[in-house]
Amino acid sequence: MSTNTKLSDQAPKVENLKTLLSYQEQAIVSRMLVKNTGGNVTLFAFDGGEGLSEHAAPYDALIVGVDGEADIMLGGQHHDVGEGQTLLMPANVPHAVHPKGQFKMLLVMIKEIKA
Repeated sequence: MSTNTKLSDQAPKVENLKTLLSYQEQAIVSRMLVKNTGGNVTLFAFDGGEGLSEHAAPYDALIVGVDGEADIMLGGQHHDVGEGQTLLMPANVPHAVHPKGQFKMLLVMIKEIKA
């Protein structure tokens, strides 16, 4: 389930990433915070037992751990990402997200802009 309201559509205000999106039983919930031609920023909340199978994305991305911890497979290597930690994922490198219980992360996807 995703929500359609973007923070960029609202008046500027300070937000708390931990409370901006709630966990939902047996689900992965996402909320797009920013979306424009340069990329997007999405907050995800994974309930325990939920995750993302291996896939690749055409853009560089940065994961920021917000709550909990996850094992993120990136190019065949395990990376434990927890609250306040980041992991840079290069474009086209296979990756998967396996939370260790409930996990929230911020995903910052950067699209290449050619002049």
